[in-house]
Amino acid sequence: MATFKRRKAKSNVAQFPKALRPYKNPERSEYLDEEDIRPPVRRRRGIYLLPNAFTTAALFCGFYAIVMAMNLRFDQASIAIFVAMVLDSLDGRVARLTNTQSEFGAQYDSLSDMVSFGAAPALVVYEWSLRGMGKLGWLAAFVYCAGGALRLARFNTNIEVVDKRYFQGLPSPAAAALVAGFVWLMDDLGFQGTSLSWAAWAITLYAGLTMVSNVPFYSFKDINLRKPMPFIAAFLLVLALVAIFSDPSKVLFGLFVLYGLSGFGVYFWRWFKGKPVSIVQTELEHDDKD
Repeated sequence: MATFKRRKAKSNVAQFPKALRPYKNPERSEYLDEEDIRPPVRRRRGIYLLPNAFTTAALFCGFYAIVMAMNLRFDQASIAIFVAMVLDSLDGRVARLTNTQSEFGAQYDSLSDMVSFGAAPALVVYEWSLRGMGKLGWLAAFVYCAGGALRLARFNTNIEVVDKRYFQGLPSPAAAALVAGFVWLMDDLGFQGTSLSWAAWAITLYAGLTMVSNVPFYSFKDINLRKPMPFIAAFLLVLALVAIFSDPSKVLFGLFVLYGLSGFGVYFWRWFKGKPVSIVQTELEHDDKD
């Protein structure tokens, strides 16, 4: 009986055209999957309009404040800075609620804050009061402007290692409210900036230096607005709005003076209780506990 030699079965690679054969990695014996060699799909890059619209509006308010200060309309310049504060507090919340966070939005927000809460308040207070002090005046305005820039840069780099309940240093919107609120209040009371040069100089330096300090300021980020609140909270909110609208310049400046001093109260309270006064890296790593 004649015997026949069996042909060896062809490998699966030969059954596919050369263009469709899976690529064999020289460092590994197995073949790569089709998903590994599939060309990456290029996604069209874009920006989210809604949160960036709030950021652009805040940037416009900062630019408007600078223009009004150059035209000696210091009341409108100060009000524009406070409006920028409200818009700045909304863009991040809108982005989180609509799930439209992006790296572009974060960087754009920082640049907008630098104009609205860094350059604009420094120029407003300089044009209102510090111009007559010569070198001391513009140096104080520069210290504030540089403090705002350094504060924003440190916030972006330390955002992952800072206790979320506190800000590291005075937030730039609160510092801007402290400076612009003083200008708004004194202008509303009829005082001339030249008669309050040293007071404006001290407040400007205090705000600029406190922004780059390590003093912890409460951030209010641990308050969950989605949870139900007692009825008294809504009533207190109504009273606060009535107080603000009854005399905005006095009430807002008083509130931000209290907040600008509250950080030192928190600092000394934590120091007295023996707690760490630094809010950076408050928890030890697992390797450090051994």
